Amino acid sequence: MKILFTGGGTGGHIFPIIAICRELRNISSGKELRFFYIGPRDEISSIFLVREGIKLKNILAGKIRRYFGIKSLFLNIVDVLFKIPIGLIQAFFYIFFLSPDFIFSKGGYGSLPAVICGWLLGTPIFLHESDVIPGLANRFLSRFAVEIFVSFPFQKTEHFPPPKKISVGNPIRQEILEGSKEEAKTLFNLSGEKPVVLILGGSQGSQRINDVLLQILPELLTDFETIHQCGGKNFKEVEAESKVVIGEENKFSSSPFATARVTEDLKKYYHLFPFLDEIELSHAYSVANLIVSRAGSGSIFEISAVSKPSILIPLPEAAQNHQVENAYAYAKNSACLIIEEINLAPHFFLDRLRYLFSHPSEMEKMAKSAREFSRPRAAEVIASYIFEYLKL
Repeated sequence: MKILFTGGGTGGHIFPIIAICRELRNISSGKELRFFYIGPRDEISSIFLVREGIKLKNILAGKIRRYFGIKSLFLNIVDVLFKIPIGLIQAFFYIFFLSPDFIFSKGGYGSLPAVICGWLLGTPIFLHESDVIPGLANRFLSRFAVEIFVSFPFQKTEHFPPPKKISVGNPIRQEILEGSKEEAKTLFNLSGEKPVVLILGGSQGSQRINDVLLQILPELLTDFETIHQCGGKNFKEVEAESKVVIGEENKFSSSPFATARVTEDLKKYYHLFPFLDEIELSHAYSVANLIVSRAGSGSIFEISAVSKPSILIPLPEAAQNHQVENAYAYAKNSACLIIEEINLAPHFFLDRLRYLFSHPSEMEKMAKSAREFSRPRAAEVIASYIFEYLKL
């Protein structure tokens, strides 16, 4: 059996594909499964999908930029006249000779060639939409799908034909839920003396969250032990700046929870990483008392699955403003606190952290709401549904 995945190329597209791939293997009942992926070249897919035994085929993929400017106009012309047609031709011949049993699309502009050509060749198409507000590509591609899986509650996700929609949640890797607090203490060299805050900026990190954090780092570490995923591109810069701001000269704190003079070495409370792999992330989730994150659907459903209180900082530039919409959909049941980036002043952020930790009942309520929102079996449900639909 040959299964073809397609999607964009961010962690938000790739990690759910991995989760579904693993569940398909789990329920295959001895059937031989062969996995393939077609999409634009990117570092995340080339690393993580290959590890899963998924064969990659890179094609050209173009997109339409909806912001104005000479550069965007030029890029749109190049994409429409060259990248999109070439990508369609590449996808057509690849799918024609591969003849997959079905195509699973995670969406994004990178999935357009494979979905269109798969439909033309009569291949069943299954589509998954991560966000409350679907992107332009998925709205267009929905007409070719036999079923559309959505992450958020049915009534919140618009723009798709209701008969095709199935609300299942966002697929997460089950291994993410298997972390250990004891192993986390060893892995991250945690002191165990303070509450642990886990700060994530998405699969590529967030420069703006990093900048805010560095401005308050001595005060933050006075109250909290911090695990910080800053992004591979930002790591050296953040590492250098953090060494300066929490050096020996920083022995005073304005924290209302600390004495006037900080006697401990703050560096031991700061654990900086460019990226947290699956094992590291699972242990970090298990030991964290609170998580600070962007509001991508993947992050939200992982946080809810581990039942942790969180502060979400939506990326304002996200297409269709989908991270803001995701965050408020998740916050509706008090599962998180939202700080929009326009309000992300360093000491306001620090005050919100201190407020939450000084009100444990609020933290407990957030954790309970997160657990109620979670859909940890989404990947298994999708895999089972596809097998049943195809009578495999």
